[in-house]
Amino acid sequence: MTFPISYFLFFCTLLTGTLLSICSSSWFGAWIGLELNLLSFIPLIAIKLCPYSTEAAIKYFLIQALASTILIMSSSIHMYSNDFSYILIALSLLLKLGAAPLHFWFPQVIEGLTWPQALILLTIQKLAPMFLISYLTFSSNLIFLITVSAIFSSIIGALGGLNILKLRKLMAFSSINHMSWMLIAMTINDMMWLTYFLFYSFISSSVIILLHLTQAYSISNLTNQNKNNTIINILLPLNILSLGGLPPFMGFSPKWIMIQLLTSKMMIFSLLIFLFSSLITLYFYLRLFIPMILLSFPSFSFSLKIKSLSTSSLPLIILTFINMFGLCLPIPFSI
Repeated sequence: MTFPISYFLFFCTLLTGTLLSICSSSWFGAWIGLELNLLSFIPLIAIKLCPYSTEAAIKYFLIQALASTILIMSSSIHMYSNDFSYILIALSLLLKLGAAPLHFWFPQVIEGLTWPQALILLTIQKLAPMFLISYLTFSSNLIFLITVSAIFSSIIGALGGLNILKLRKLMAFSSINHMSWMLIAMTINDMMWLTYFLFYSFISSSVIILLHLTQAYSISNLTNQNKNNTIINILLPLNILSLGGLPPFMGFSPKWIMIQLLTSKMMIFSLLIFLFSSLITLYFYLRLFIPMILLSFPSFSFSLKIKSLSTSSLPLIILTFINMFGLCLPIPFSI
C-alpha cells in the first residue's frame, strides 16, 4: 500500500506535537502540542474512506476534544483552586491516555483502525499524556489518583480481554493492562516507566508487524491462515508470549524490574493485583498461542520449512530472537 506525501507530513506534525507537549514549560504550551497531535492523527485515521475508519475518527476526535476542553479549563482556574485544577488536569490526561476507568473509548476506536494506525495509537499517542502525567507526581492526592487509575487499569485490562475474539480489541485491553505498570512506576521513579514503555513499544511493534503481514484481525483469521507460512506460525506465538511477560522472553524483563521496585517500596497489595492480572492476560495470550501451534503441526515438514525461509523473513526472525533472549538485556538495571 502506497501512502501519499501528505500523510508523511501529517506524521511529522504528529511527532512535532508530541515533542512540543513534552518540552513545554506551561500547560498552555502542552495543550497546543496535544491539539497539534490530535489534528495530525485524524487524517491518518481517515486514510481509508470506509465507515469503520470514519466512525473511529469521529469517536477519537470527540473524546480528545473533551479531554482538551477539560485540560484548558482546569489550567485556567488554577489561580482559584490549586489542588482541584491539578486533579482535573490529571483526569483529562488519563482520558486522553485511555486509562481505566476512563478507558471506554479506547477499544471502540482501535476496532476501526488498520494495524499501522493501531500501532501509532498504542505507542506514539501515549507518549505525550504519560510524560505530562509524570509531571503531576508532586502531591499525595495526585499520586493516590494515579495509583487508583493504575489498579483499575490492571483489573479492567485483564478481565476485559477474556471473551474478546477480535485481535485489535485484545491488543487494546492488553495495552490498558500494561499501562497500569507504567502508571504505578510514575509514582515511584520516572526512569522506570520510560524503560517499561520502551520495552512495551518494541514488543508490541513486533507483534503488530506480524499481524499486519498476515492480515489477521480475529482469532479465526489466525487459525485459518495459510499453513504453508510456517515461519509466521512459529514467530507470532513466540512474540505473543513475550508480550504476555512469560520468562525467559523479553516481555518479562520490565515486569521483573517493576516487581523488584514495588517490593523494595513495600507496595505488596498493588503488586499482588498486578501479578494476578498479568496471569489473566497470559491466559488469553495462550488462547492465541495454542490453536496456532496445534494447527500448524500437520504442515511441519522439511520441504515447507525450506520453502518458507526467505530473506524477507530475516527481520522477523531477528525481532523474535531479541524477544526470546532479551531477558539478559536489563540485568544492569536490576542490580
